[in-house]
Amino acid sequence: MGGILTGFAIIAVVVAAGYVSGRLRIGGPGAQEALNRIAFFVASPALLFTVIADADLAELFHAPLLVQACAALATAGLFLLVHAARLRLTASEATVGAVSAGYVNANNIGLPVAVYVLADPTAVVPVILLQLLVLAPVTLLLLDAQTAGRVSWGFVLAQPVRNPIILGSVAGAVVSATGWSLPDVVLAPLEILGGAAIPMMLMAFGMSLHGSRPLARGTSRAATATASVLKALVMPVLAYLLARYAFRLDDAAVLASVVLAGLPTAQNVYNYAARFRRGEVLARDTILVTTVVSPAVLLTAALLLG
Repeated sequence: MGGILTGFAIIAVVVAAGYVSGRLRIGGPGAQEALNRIAFFVASPALLFTVIADADLAELFHAPLLVQACAALATAGLFLLVHAARLRLTASEATVGAVSAGYVNANNIGLPVAVYVLADPTAVVPVILLQLLVLAPVTLLLLDAQTAGRVSWGFVLAQPVRNPIILGSVAGAVVSATGWSLPDVVLAPLEILGGAAIPMMLMAFGMSLHGSRPLARGTSRAATATASVLKALVMPVLAYLLARYAFRLDDAAVLASVVLAGLPTAQNVYNYAARFRRGEVLARDTILVTTVVSPAVLLTAALLLG
């Protein structure tokens, strides 16, 4: 338990440093975007490459991945049911809400949690690949069809190869599958770059908390509340039930399943909403609310199951 609390304390301190930096405008008005972009395009791909290259691929794709997929689809489906009964959103807004309820922040928050709480950085890799290779293209396909009245397959299919996170993951998978042994002159710089990913992501997240005002008047509060409750509370409970009773996983795997399901809504969802200019406020507010609530959910899960 001491290790779990220490892990959360480490994350909290770095996030707080980012918040203070944003409040004091250290680095200027573009610091948050710069940290996010460097982490996304340089450090995170390097981190995922080194993690996956050193992992056993057969161990990445097992029952816990099915737990995450089932829990995500179930919560997204529940949002659509509530939408049909009460919310009455447009089709594209309903898509954004459903994705907000089931798409976890496996990169920015998931990687630090996997490192410091689960002590296993590979635990989050299957979720990252599932979301980027399957859920993201499906989301883009739906929004493209709903907003344009047609499907641009070229735009959708190009997303995986244009995403540096996917490219780094695939390259690492190739190295792992082939058993290549990379020379130190190649591996050492990537390990250094990858080591910068988590601090930059956490500090950028802390900066994003400064000045945010969720649930302002005139926004879709009911939809945000629905997506937030489903994401922050219902999805971890579903993951627990699936892991414990449907897949009968061991205690460590149950904890990992619940912790990963308890991660907040990913910032990618806002990027998708902004790309099509639909449901942007809904995505932004859900991300912020679930991000604020997530530490309490994760800590509770760790205390009960750890």
